[in-house]
Amino acid sequence: MGGIRTFFYCVIMEARQDRGTQTGTRQTIMPSLLTSVIMKRPVLQVALDLLDLSRALPIAREAVRGGADWIEAGTPLIKSEGMESVRRLRSAFPGQVIVADMKVADTGALEVEMAAKAGASVVCILGDADDAVIAEAVRTASVFGVRLMADLINVSDPVARSRELEALGVHILNAHVGIDQQMIGKSSLELLETIRGAVGIEIAVAGGLDAHTAPQASARGADIVIVGGAITRSADVQDSARKVREALDAPASGYAKKISVMEETRNLLSGVSAPNISDAMHRKGAMAGIIYLAGKKKMVGTAVTAQSFAGDWSKPVEAIDHAHEGDVLVINNEGSTDIAAWGELATMSAETQGIEGVVIDGAVRDIDDIRKMSLPVFARAVVPNAGEPKGFGEINCEVRCGGQTVRPGDWIVGDESGVVVIPKERAYEVARRAREVQKTEERVREEIRRGSTLSRVSDLVKWEKK
Repeated sequence: MGGIRTFFYCVIMEARQDRGTQTGTRQTIMPSLLTSVIMKRPVLQVALDLLDLSRALPIAREAVRGGADWIEAGTPLIKSEGMESVRRLRSAFPGQVIVADMKVADTGALEVEMAAKAGASVVCILGDADDAVIAEAVRTASVFGVRLMADLINVSDPVARSRELEALGVHILNAHVGIDQQMIGKSSLELLETIRGAVGIEIAVAGGLDAHTAPQASARGADIVIVGGAITRSADVQDSARKVREALDAPASGYAKKISVMEETRNLLSGVSAPNISDAMHRKGAMAGIIYLAGKKKMVGTAVTAQSFAGDWSKPVEAIDHAHEGDVLVINNEGSTDIAAWGELATMSAETQGIEGVVIDGAVRDIDDIRKMSLPVFARAVVPNAGEPKGFGEINCEVRCGGQTVRPGDWIVGDESGVVVIPKERAYEVARRAREVQKTEERVREEIRRGSTLSRVSDLVKWEKK
């Protein structure tokens, strides 16, 4: 398959080059024997979307050692540090292509000149900027000998706009899906496929790429693969860059198996902590007063709810029969801490049914026996008193648990830090955002290991609210 992919890639490349020299035509030529055997090596561009040069420069050095070809001064870095970020990168890496992600929307000539004089080799402009802005940027780029990359983020008709940008003289198109769009499932690879055959200029791709998805971008014909957080927020930047570089260069790299959103959500939530999720939800969703008591220390699943009354354990136990493997029982027992609505036998019953865990706004008993099992149990208290199975309440209704509203199907994640509730409509988005929080912490943790402190890494004095 690698040889077939290489052959067709080269057909596309030569066709693209031919279209680039014969404006307005759709002529193609057959590849030579040499180009049908040798696949063009994609450029690896590393995006420094950080706030502080003091952190960005050592990360850039490690990325270059790992195989990065181009270094990008990301928009957050430019907004925070100004053109000094481009100057310092040019000084530190005289032999590298430096990309200034200006996201120019107006004053095209002024901003391109500013970036070029600071040392940028490529300047990024918004693809949906007015044509007059694009034209001025292109003219200025030619004067200063830099290339212009148009970012297609939020462009309503990517194919039509790509052709217009090519006609205006833009040198590179960036099939870019922004972070907030990635969180809700939009794909830069799908955008790449949409525009790949529409133009004859180089195409970059950006948006959530890593060592697993970067080869897919290459297989779809990307000339430049832009990777940000998967490299810059890892504990070992050099190794992460090397893995992406190797994945891009591997001839057998291709398409990954597609999994459902439900499965991907569960996988993502299983890999992050309750605090990561709380941070991703802006410190919301955490249950108050509900603590981990027993079982395995991580619980991820969708809610099956039960509303009962103090000491009435009928509906909590009946809810077991309404749950499926991987579900989490969420029980409102009115916060009662005097009478238990759950015990050993209920735990055993839930465990045999493959239930993922139990959360009770109330008390449990038999905790010594429950701790011999693996089912995660979270509750407000432990008492010896048992209630009565009176049968009041409802199953699979909206409940309050630990101060949070929980509906059937909402995602529940619990660990030793506590339990968080994620509205089912936002589960995939929050899971993706929580993973980004985790990656940020991985890099901060590594910098602390190297001798820094949390205060210095965060630059608290600089970024305190004024």
